Amino acid sequence: MSWQTYVDEHLMCDIDGQAGLRLSASAILGHDGVVWAQSSSFPQFKPDEINGILTDFNEPGHLAPTGLFLGGTKYMVIQGEPGAVIRGKKGSGGITIKKTGQALVFGLYEEPVTPGQCNMVVERLADYLIDQGL
Repeated sequence: MSWQTYVDEHLMCDIDGQAGLRLSASAILGHDGVVWAQSSSFPQFKPDEINGILTDFNEPGHLAPTGLFLGGTKYMVIQGEPGAVIRGKKGSGGITIKKTGQALVFGLYEEPVTPGQCNMVVERLADYLIDQGL
């Protein structure tokens, strides 16, 4: 299966079987910041934004004072799982990023998608990749 298929069928899929209820954007990036696959709506990001995210996985709390930036958009960092999951909030939307052995799985959402639904979609795929040694 191609990486793009993971994005299209497992991240940008209908949530809970509800037609049209989907993440607003998603991507899978290697730890080096190289895009493996992304949705057409995923923001154009800067390498230093990915470096900040990677630093926060290695030093939990690194992004909390400044916020998490992706594509120039600032997200307030909210509870996650140190070293494993970073979650951010901006208005009625937000972001979930889960780290696997080789990749970062990103999901962005807007209402009516809830934070919990975004977390479920992103973390389910990331957990599968971890189980596959990726």
